[in-house]
Amino acid sequence: MLGIASSILSQYKAQFASNWGAQQLSNGTVDVSMVVSVIAAFGLGRLIAYPFAGHFGRKVSGTIGIGLYVIFFIGIITVNSFWAAYLIGVLNGMANSFLDTCVSPSLMEMFPESASIANLLTKFAVVTAQFILPFFIGGVAAAGLSFRTIFIICGVALAADAIAIIVFPFPKREKPQLNAAGTPEKMHFSIGSVAAILIGFTSSTTFMVWLNCNQELGAAYGVKNPATLQSLYAVGAGIAVLLTARLIKAGLKESTVLILYPTIAVVMLALCYFVQTPVILYIGSFVIGYAAAGGVLQLATSTTISFFPSHKGTATSLVMIASSIANYAVLSAAAGLTKAFGDAAPRMIILLNIVITIVGIGLALVVKTQEKHVLAVSQVH
Repeated sequence: MLGIASSILSQYKAQFASNWGAQQLSNGTVDVSMVVSVIAAFGLGRLIAYPFAGHFGRKVSGTIGIGLYVIFFIGIITVNSFWAAYLIGVLNGMANSFLDTCVSPSLMEMFPESASIANLLTKFAVVTAQFILPFFIGGVAAAGLSFRTIFIICGVALAADAIAIIVFPFPKREKPQLNAAGTPEKMHFSIGSVAAILIGFTSSTTFMVWLNCNQELGAAYGVKNPATLQSLYAVGAGIAVLLTARLIKAGLKESTVLILYPTIAVVMLALCYFVQTPVILYIGSFVIGYAAAGGVLQLATSTTISFFPSHKGTATSLVMIASSIANYAVLSAAAGLTKAFGDAAPRMIILLNIVITIVGIGLALVVKTQEKHVLAVSQVH
């Protein structure tokens, strides 16, 4: 449901923009900048909720998150103004925050021997939804049904999920480790841990910008059905999740993935900037799905938690706050570029994405260096 909620507005930009009174551009298309702004509001909602979302317990937080998502799916199709939609978008982000503080820590407690892999599987669920969504959209259109049908179905499915969350048991929360004085250990921030947290910003930028802005780029490059780009993106991400989980199980370091995958993404983004053909976008969607959306954010979360093993929920929140800032700030910048530059905006957005992703590679190198230092110290002792 998170996979659908995070990408469905980008599939219906023209419809929502028209519903909210958007103006028509000189090339005959509708100005979709306000839809991108509502998508950016997801990040604002996440920022609002994170400071208190983790204080209610796993089960209560999960139930609240699902309830807010039901409001999003039903509310977004009933409002007719931009500001009402913006408020609904904020609620979407708040729902995300409540579920983040429930899902990742709970799964890591359910599978303590394979915590990183368990966290990756949440991403696999997300990209599976993003893969089937364009086909679902096509089926609804072929049946002559309103696009609102998908939103109603999602709302009903989430209500059923809420019942499951309430009824079925959760694992017992681990007790925090105590120091010699008998009090919980405090969080001690190092350069490496701060860098890992900030990767939440850079890694989120890479895939969020592509996921929500690739259709305009596809139209500019002559792609006949830009919606297919999302399915290719999701296939790449799904393969990455499964393959990365296997490689980590075989001994590949998470910090290595945090360097390697963003590097691949930067190369592909550069190719998409310079080579303006439909073929490069088909290839690019798959590769960026693999390298940017294939679990880098989840591995950044797992890496951050490894710095703070007694504060899993707080560590998760810190990474997701960084991710939320990216969602709000960078997508707001993308909306501004779209409104200011029109047809030229998609390629300018790629340049913005390249710069931020390169910063992420630098942060991952810092994490890797810190990891080697800690290993060297432990070997000496």
